[in-house]
Amino acid sequence: MKPSLPELAQVRESARQLYDMAEIDSAIHRVAQAITERYHDRNPLLLTVMNGGVVFAGRLLTELSFPLEIDYLHATRYAGETTGNTEIQWIVTPGTRLAGRDVIVLDDILDVGATLLAIVEACRAQGAASVATAVLVDKIHPRKAQPGLKADFTGVEAEDAYLFGCGMDYKGFWRNAPGIFAVQQQGGIPS
Repeated sequence: MKPSLPELAQVRESARQLYDMAEIDSAIHRVAQAITERYHDRNPLLLTVMNGGVVFAGRLLTELSFPLEIDYLHATRYAGETTGNTEIQWIVTPGTRLAGRDVIVLDDILDVGATLLAIVEACRAQGAASVATAVLVDKIHPRKAQPGLKADFTGVEAEDAYLFGCGMDYKGFWRNAPGIFAVQQQGGIPS
């Protein structure tokens, strides 16, 4: 069930801002520099994970000044909910052939990482020459799908809270929030 407009307003008003847009832009610039250093002469394919990765990808792409191609995919464990299911739902697969390509998967957040790992495996199964991951946020907690799981490129780290903004959502909303915000908790349940 979709949240009401008053609930959405309350969530946004009571949220704690963890990063503002200046900090996000600076982090994306650092990620772009690292990607440029590694891929400037390799014509990589950048795969954006929809819907969350769209803000990160859009801001990152303008910082990359070398030849590259882009495509997207849509895979989720959340489907508009606040907790993930165990099974990955493939909604859209990339239209570009991945065989022999250097692929960089762009996503909003590395939380548990099960979705990102499944995407990486799918890219490898399609014959990608290499697969790297770039995320805007790495949420720090001990519940990673694999111990020590990290993205190849990370913008910022965040506490273990329910986050929204810069592509991350609260029940499908607030992906457009300018910055990264933590939902205020009430009794252990996001308000």
